[in-house]
Amino acid sequence: MTLALIGFGEAGRAFAEGLAPQGQSALAFDPRDMTPAHGVPLVTRAEALAGATAVFCLVTADQACQAAQDCAPHLRPGTLWFDGNSCAPETKRRAAEVIHAAGGDYVDMAIMAPVHPRRHRTPVLLSGPLAQRGCEVLTGWGMQARVVGAEVGQASSVKMIRSVMVKGLEALHAECFLAARKAGVEDEVIGSLIASNPQVDWPVQGAYNLERMMSHGPRRAAEMREVAATLRDLGLNAALTGAAADWQDRIGQLGLKDAKGDLWARADMILHRL
Repeated sequence: MTLALIGFGEAGRAFAEGLAPQGQSALAFDPRDMTPAHGVPLVTRAEALAGATAVFCLVTADQACQAAQDCAPHLRPGTLWFDGNSCAPETKRRAAEVIHAAGGDYVDMAIMAPVHPRRHRTPVLLSGPLAQRGCEVLTGWGMQARVVGAEVGQASSVKMIRSVMVKGLEALHAECFLAARKAGVEDEVIGSLIASNPQVDWPVQGAYNLERMMSHGPRRAAEMREVAATLRDLGLNAALTGAAADWQDRIGQLGLKDAKGDLWARADMILHRL
């Protein structure tokens, strides 16, 4: 198999780094970042796809359909298109129509955990009519892939609905701890949380969640807007998810990537910028 990476951000680079020792070569295209990494050449879209028999599409959630449309004219018939973007099921179905019309073989792929430190062994879920074929390819590369359904959108539904909790909790942590710090009652708030739920290391978890939002807020906000679309398609209210997306975006836009320090040091950085 010849692999093309469309989008060479955190996920693309992590997968490439993990697959390289397996002997899997790849070409990558990313319109925003042309910095090679892990021995993967950065080339044009057409060059990346010219000989590809498998594609990982790993762009931001709001660019998933556009990436499919831009790549479709360059696909070889029968190319496996693994759509690993964090998108609503309906968005995945629209992308699938584009890829199928171009002769490609679409697989809905949901990445179910941070890509570090496991890189290519990060668990992924697959769905769609060609998911089983895709699973055989990925497991052959040593990836942790599992089929969860025969319809495009089933894998992404799991990812989207899970993100209501995971990324929603990040936003709640930010809102709670920033308010506590601003009011000067952070020690009492943390103490009360520990008393209520001692299984959680609140300072450590809070610091981690703030770092995730500081480093990846805009990308996570784009995902949460897709989560909101998923909920609306199910006939459910998405007000909390929409508010979480706003917090993710606002903190991510502050330019505080790679911030060091504990919970309160990071909270102070955010409050100073806000």
